Amino acid sequence: MANDTENPDQQGQAEGQDKSAEVEQTQEAVEDGEVGTEESGDAASDQTTAEEDGKSDAQSDPSEELAKVKDQLLRTVAEMENVRRRAQRDVENAHKYAVEKLLGDLLPVVDSLEKAEDAAKSTDNTESMAEGIGLSLKLFVGILEKAGVTLVDPLGEPFDPQLHEAMAMVPNPDAEPNSVMDVMQRGYTLNGRLVRAAKVVVVKGE
Repeated sequence: MANDTENPDQQGQAEGQDKSAEVEQTQEAVEDGEVGTEESGDAASDQTTAEEDGKSDAQSDPSEELAKVKDQLLRTVAEMENVRRRAQRDVENAHKYAVEKLLGDLLPVVDSLEKAEDAAKSTDNTESMAEGIGLSLKLFVGILEKAGVTLVDPLGEPFDPQLHEAMAMVPNPDAEPNSVMDVMQRGYTLNGRLVRAAKVVVVKGE
């Protein structure tokens, strides 16, 4: 009959082999853990770097945008200032040279009056002198009309307080009541706006 009981030496050898196997398994587990730890560390390091890069980009973007907005604002302010200066210069020139064209048109009148003066000094013919002055006056009135000036000469017309200034009221049975019977001084309008009212004598009503 076989003996089921192992001797002490065989039992010790078996226990020693078991312990060696456990030690080897433990070492392998430790090594696997170290490798996993290294890989986890690398992944965590990569993630941290990406987050830092993202934060850096997030921090730099607002600064760039702010710089762009500031530059655009400065350009806009400079352009507005240039427009304001040009407008101011145009207004100043308009005020300074507003009558330039009218002056150019009036110069021939001055020339004509100078010639009439010379003619009056060298001749005793009053008729020719009056004719020369009349031509100068006609030229002058024509220039005023081109500039928008209209003569107000209301002789025989109904009295208009918007355009006429009554200097006197005289009864006249041969004229319509409240009409202008005499013009003491003619008036003028500029593009429909009254510049000077005509001074008139009005027929007094009954």
